[in-house]
Amino acid sequence: MTAPGTLRLLVLDVDGVLTDGGLFYGPGEVELKRFHTRDGLAIKAAPGAGLAIGILTARTSAALTRRAAELGVELVIQGSSDKSRDLRRLLTAARVQPEEAAYMGDDLPDLGPMARCGYAVAPADAAAEVRAAADLVTEAKGGCGAVREAIERLLKAGGRWEKVLAGFTGA
Repeated sequence: MTAPGTLRLLVLDVDGVLTDGGLFYGPGEVELKRFHTRDGLAIKAAPGAGLAIGILTARTSAALTRRAAELGVELVIQGSSDKSRDLRRLLTAARVQPEEAAYMGDDLPDLGPMARCGYAVAPADAAAEVRAAADLVTEAKGGCGAVREAIERLLKAGGRWEKVLAGFTGA
């Protein structure tokens, strides 16, 4: 396990991590997703404190494309049929070694990428096997601030959270 304070990249699954895992379908091909604003604030602030953010998901969603753009996340792979392979692509794009990265997932397809990173994170309501494989299990559930909690804890471990706070307090 890599010391959490030294991590340079956090890769996030979407459904069950950035969302509560529910899928909402509208007319036609419309898929709606609910994202937590505090997760978004942390995602947007993390790069300024030295923690890049990536997204890796098996689903493809216009809602996610929009949310990632709003938050400035450029390392995004949707429609992944092999998360371990696509994790390597994200690591290469970010110029980060596996031991410098954390992966946050909630279900069985996330076990491979979690094992390939230096640090593994799971939300409180992740599958039992995923929680058992995680170095950190958040108190918050997926879609309910778990990503914010994870980012805050990772940055605090490296003394980098103060940099985020300074951006809001002017200190």
